[in-house]
Amino acid sequence: MSDGARHRPALGPVAVGPDDPRYADLVNGVNHRFTGTPEHIRVVGGAEQTVRAVQDAVDAGLRIAVRSGGHCLEDFVDGPDTRFLIDMSQMDAVCYDPAMGAFAVEPGVQLGALYRALYKGWGVTIPGGSCPTVGAGGHILGGGYGPLTRLHGCVVDYLHAVEVVVVDASGTARTVVASRDDEGPLRDLWWAHTGGGGGNFGVVTRYWLRAPDAEPGAEPGALLPRPPATVLDSLVTWSWQEMTGERFRRLMRNHAAWHERNSAPGSPYASLFSVLGVMHSASGVIIMSTQMDATVPHAEKLLHSYTDALSEGVGPRPAHTVRTRPWLQSMLQPTLPDTVTGMRSKGKAAYLLKGYDDGQLDVLHQALTDSEYGHPGAGVLFMSYGGRVAEVPPHATATAQRGAVMKAFYVALWQDPAEDATHLAWTRQLYRDVYARTGGVPVPGGQSDGTYINYPDADLADPEWNKSSVPWHTLYYKDNYPRLQRAKAHWDPRDVFRHALSVRLPDA
Repeated sequence: MSDGARHRPALGPVAVGPDDPRYADLVNGVNHRFTGTPEHIRVVGGAEQTVRAVQDAVDAGLRIAVRSGGHCLEDFVDGPDTRFLIDMSQMDAVCYDPAMGAFAVEPGVQLGALYRALYKGWGVTIPGGSCPTVGAGGHILGGGYGPLTRLHGCVVDYLHAVEVVVVDASGTARTVVASRDDEGPLRDLWWAHTGGGGGNFGVVTRYWLRAPDAEPGAEPGALLPRPPATVLDSLVTWSWQEMTGERFRRLMRNHAAWHERNSAPGSPYASLFSVLGVMHSASGVIIMSTQMDATVPHAEKLLHSYTDALSEGVGPRPAHTVRTRPWLQSMLQPTLPDTVTGMRSKGKAAYLLKGYDDGQLDVLHQALTDSEYGHPGAGVLFMSYGGRVAEVPPHATATAQRGAVMKAFYVALWQDPAEDATHLAWTRQLYRDVYARTGGVPVPGGQSDGTYINYPDADLADPEWNKSSVPWHTLYYKDNYPRLQRAKAHWDPRDVFRHALSVRLPDA
């Protein structure tokens, strides 16, 4: 680490119990469906403090959970069996580490602050997510993607090394540094953090990021991608009132077909990223936000031809506003702001190799226009994917889904606990009906490619909702799961780090 980071005064450790006035503010993540009741909360300020916290929990026989940004969709952190919560939010340093020749990033830094530090300091960035309040800790190790992914790949494609607090077979906690350049079990540990998801192998206390093809001794400004100076941010809306069933099918077919045609590495549209939100018709509109590099030749023309392709044959033209903004401003103040924090929610996801067929689109349309449900905060988001993601082989990182052109995210957001059953039932039924031919889940095959571990869904491990013969871990990791289990067996042989979808120890 650089001298500035090494000598920064460390916070804490701060111990917070149920009688502490800070306790209520520390037991809630973003999803307010879940509120934990841990016996101990430890706010840590460095790797040594994290080792001590993990050791205390192991010695007491208490289940550990770890929080950086708090955006976990399930109860892996805030569940009833979490007895010892380690809060990493104050470990938020970002610096260049000359000894490693890479950027050191602590897990508690939020993405917005990470983008700001990398860009203002060195003119570089990572292709991460568009929600600035997400913590780097969980985002990176689950794979990480965002508006620059089609242009530059996944975040984990830039993971050079990781520092992890692990627990050995004797129950002793210690720090380990594993890098891309290592071999054997150390390389397996690095690899497991390139898409293996959180809460599996240990507690990450530091990431090092650099491009795998960066020249030895390169200046910091050449170690990570440079974002565009300016971007075109646009907002497109179609009226639900004018959206017949046939028009809806046409819009969705157009959207999928465009991504199937324009998601190869090197496409002229590589810098174009969109989120198409088909929320319930009670919301009044179907909405799409886009971000595109404004400096590419004919950028605005390319953007308009994209929206024209989506609207072809749909009927009345959508409302479309475009503005040019500095890239950092766009990332810190996204067109569609965070509406998840503080809500109750349920999410389910899928990778798409190609679009839904007409039968699936009819299921989707019926659910989204169901007047008996009528909730504007529920629907499906379709995010652009592909591009340089496909240049990395499926086994090179734990992120196996390298051929997908879109991600789909089914979500319902609400506030009243009394409505839990209603919204859970609607979301689960829609997902099951869309994937009815494959047992209610997106089985890897001709159309689907499983799902994304950073959008965890415990239903996939429940035979009530997964009627396929494909286990949950294949949906998330495909053929990479055995190697994750090998890393688990070596680095967490006591299964200290576990939750409903954690990597399981291999059978003896």
